[in-house]
Parts: sequence; C-alpha cells; structure tokens
Amino acid sequence: MNEQQETIENPTDMTAGEMLKNARTTGRRKREISTIAKLLCIKEEFLTALEEGNYRLIPEDVYILGFARSYAVELGLEPDEVISKLKKELGITKEEKEEEHHEVPSNPQKQNIKINKEIIFKWFKTAVNYVKKHWVWFASGFAALVFIIVLSLLIFGGKSEQKVEESVVATETVANVVKEPDFRYPVREKFDVKNKKDWANSRVVLQAEKESWVRIDDARGNSVFSRVLVPGDVYYLPDSEKLKATFGNVGAIDVWVDGQLLKKLGPANTKKSGISMAPDALKATGFAE
Repeated sequence: MNEQQETIENPTDMTAGEMLKNARTTGRRKREISTIAKLLCIKEEFLTALEEGNYRLIPEDVYILGFARSYAVELGLEPDEVISKLKKELGITKEEKEEEHHEVPSNPQKQNIKINKEIIFKWFKTAVNYVKKHWVWFASGFAALVFIIVLSLLIFGGKSEQKVEESVVATETVANVVKEPDFRYPVREKFDVKNKKDWANSRVVLQAEKESWVRIDDARGNSVFSRVLVPGDVYYLPDSEKLKATFGNVGAIDVWVDGQLLKKLGPANTKKSGISMAPDALKATGFAE
C-alpha cells in the first residue's frame, strides 16, 4: 500500500494536524515543510508540531491558532474549518473562542512588535510613577552630582591650567637656552628653517665647510633630507632621536648640538653611513676644542 492510499480521504475524520499534513504531502503540489516555514516566517519546528499534534511545543494558544490559520491559507485549506477542529482539540471554551477569534495574529512578527511596545510602555509608565513618588531623592541626587562635577572642575581644572602654564614656561626656557650656533663660516643658505622658532626647536645643526653630499633618513629608512651642501650651507635637523645620516665627505661637515660644535665625525674625503643623529649620541663623540 503506497502513501497515497494510506492517506485518510475524509477530512471530517482527520485532526487539524492531519488535514495540514495531508494537504502538504498529497496532490500535485507536494511541498517541503522547510520551504513553507521560510515563506511564512514561522519556525519549521512549529509547523511540524502543528502537523503532529504536539501543540504544546508552541508557547501560547494564540500563536497556535495564528500559525495554523496562516498554514491552512498557504496550503489552500479552509482556515475556519482547521481552526474549529484545532479549538476543539485544545479544549477552548466558547468565550475563549470569541476572544481568540479577534486576537489571532495574521502576522506573528507584527504581534511580537505589538507585545514589545506594550511592555516598553508599561515599563516607562512604572518608571515615571516611581520618579514622581520619590522625586525628592532624585532631585537631591542630581544636585549632589552637579556639585561634584563643579568641584572637580575647580580642583582639577586649576591644576590643568597650572600644568599648561608650566609647560609653556618650560618650552620658552628651552627656546631661550638653545641658541643659534656661532657658525665658523658665513651662512650661504639655510634649509628647512624659516624663522627663529624653527631653528630654536632644532638641537642638531649641520654646516658645510666644503662641498659634501648629505642624506638624512628616518627610522624606516625613508629620506628626510638629501642634497649636496656647498660651503656655508646650513641644515637644521628635525627634533628626533631616530634619524641617521650619510655623508659623502664626512670631514667637510661641522656638526653642532645644542649650540656647541662637535669634533669631526670622520676624516676628510671619506664617506660614512648610518651615523646616529640623536643629540645625546652625538655628544658622546666629544666637542671640538
């Protein structure tokens, strides 16, 4: 005996679940339950529960009836007939039937949104009533919070202003201490400097005694400065601890650190690479006599 012969042919003898399953699995339009679940936006396990009569797997009667109605319409059944059988199976009274008839959700997603809105409104109403009842506490707490904020601004704000002033004074002091070098040769051209503020922030300064190619690289090996300096040219290095230099004629370059002339970094007519231009490292080479 095949499946079609086993199917109960008389709908009046079927349960609501059997009617749904029979409509889905027989005839020309046999359909998978997963396909219908996606189409109706109802969990597959809920549709399976309806077909198998395991109605209590669905949380509320209103959802059982709503899902069953949507399922019946999709399968081409008479929804009222399916709902009538289902109510009898669930033991819903006449009064409950009338109430359920008006409350059956045609769209479960809209019903969920409605329930969420009601919960939010009730919570908001409860919160407002609580605030009204205890408004003195809230007013006192708000006043205390404002007082703490103002007091904090007065205490820490004053300290911040003091630190800013100290920082400005310290910067000005450093600028005053770092003087432009007393170059040994007349200055021909200055590179990467436009005014006193620029050179005052540069601790390391180069001046060419004779013609020499100079390249300054940053920590990543990218060129910061690269050109041939002729006698008298001056270059002010950026304030950094990670710069390295390459000199085509290292003995032709005067190096000044914090306004003091260093000893030559190498003999004349000699190329030298990878020289750290960190001020403290340069000072370790010693100053010129």
